[in-house]
Amino acid sequence: MNSIQEKKRIYLKGIDSTIWEHPADRAALKALQNVPALDTVIKTVLSPTVEKSIRLATLASAVKVSEKQFKKIHSLHQEACRVLDIEPPDLFISQNPVLNAYAVGWNKPFIVLNTSLVQTLDNEEILGVIGHELGHIKSGHMLYKTLLSILIQLSQLAFQIPLTGIALQAVIVALREWDRKSELSSDRAEALTTQNPDTVIRSLMKMAGGNQLEEMDLGEFIKQAEEYQNASTISDNIHKLMNTIYLTHPFPVVRVLELINWVRSGEYDNILRGNYSNRKKEQHTFQDFKEAANSYKEDFKKPIENVVNEVKENIDDIAKKVKQGFDNFKKKGV
Repeated sequence: MNSIQEKKRIYLKGIDSTIWEHPADRAALKALQNVPALDTVIKTVLSPTVEKSIRLATLASAVKVSEKQFKKIHSLHQEACRVLDIEPPDLFISQNPVLNAYAVGWNKPFIVLNTSLVQTLDNEEILGVIGHELGHIKSGHMLYKTLLSILIQLSQLAFQIPLTGIALQAVIVALREWDRKSELSSDRAEALTTQNPDTVIRSLMKMAGGNQLEEMDLGEFIKQAEEYQNASTISDNIHKLMNTIYLTHPFPVVRVLELINWVRSGEYDNILRGNYSNRKKEQHTFQDFKEAANSYKEDFKKPIENVVNEVKENIDDIAKKVKQGFDNFKKKGV
């Protein structure tokens, strides 16, 4: 793997996460916070005891990164924290064949990298993934992301919580919708960490097609992303909805295109040039919310009554997709 010293990076001193957050993330979060049962679920599920249990389980089953354990990963972690100006959270390496990384916990969050990810990605890509998870932490995503993970496990284990099954599933669906949008924000944090958007795209290509990067082409992958995005009939949008409703992340091609559009907008370069202010999270401008609303309008371009008619016409196909989604959900677990 290449050395982290190959590139001198800009350290984004005092940067606030609102600078890079995706407007759809903020819109989905606002919608999520209006779910009536959410407060009840948080109070019921997220106790200090639960967070302590998660941390102890990780301490017992994974390797804590330090100057003496996974020294190279430790250096990458420190560098990512310097770039995004965040106090380093604990970082663990966990034996797992799934190409994944995640952050967990809300009072004292920590990051876990699966061994398959460490073995598949190069240094710059690992640096970016760490920056991605730091983005979640700095954006305050961890309360809801941890809640979603626990709720999925509880629903699978049929634990009793003060909600009917339908109400619980409604909360999970709302959380998943926001969770997918939050990934778009953290992809931006990842690009700011590596300071090379191509590195982020390369990681997403590996997640989509495996480690044989020499068999893939960046330009063709971007064309593939544009082809998916341009499929925008009502029927296409319904299929997109049914294909993603149980996913924790947007499809890689969607993430690639969103990141490219952000870079093309000039915001990415402006941040690296130091043209950012330190807004507080509560002080979003009217323009922020206007952009967020427009982001959702792009997903639903036709009036809702037309969508309903389309659903009626395709009900058998939709029912099959719902069943497939449930079957996949049961197979994959959390």
